[in-house]
Amino acid sequence: QLVQSGGGSVQAGGSLRLSCAVSGNSINQYCMGWFRQAIGKEREGVATIGPDGVTRYADSVKGRFTISEDNAKNTLYLDMNSLKPEDTDMYYCASAHFLYDCYLSRLSDLARSWGQGTQVTVSS
Repeated sequence: QLVQSGGGSVQAGGSLRLSCAVSGNSINQYCMGWFRQAIGKEREGVATIGPDGVTRYADSVKGRFTISEDNAKNTLYLDMNSLKPEDTDMYYCASAHFLYDCYLSRLSDLARSWGQGTQVTVSS
């Protein structure tokens, strides 16, 4: 089970942090990731972190967003800096157990668990 927290509203250029608490197995057994989707739009992969610790990012967020894990808290994070209005979306965390090819497209197709979603709104 994945339970999200964080998000909210911020002005352009600001920062937010999203959290995703994992219950059950240790987080480092999973391919974990963040996705975003607005109503009527396709889901977009944002970032993933694999069981091997390798991180991958969408080009649109490289250099601005950072995905990380806290193994002691079994929690996934997404630190979002230099936010833009086009980052406004509903954000979801997702997981797939022991998926080492932890690419955005693979996790999108194979995720077995999804968080409940959290809204991020960036105003200009």
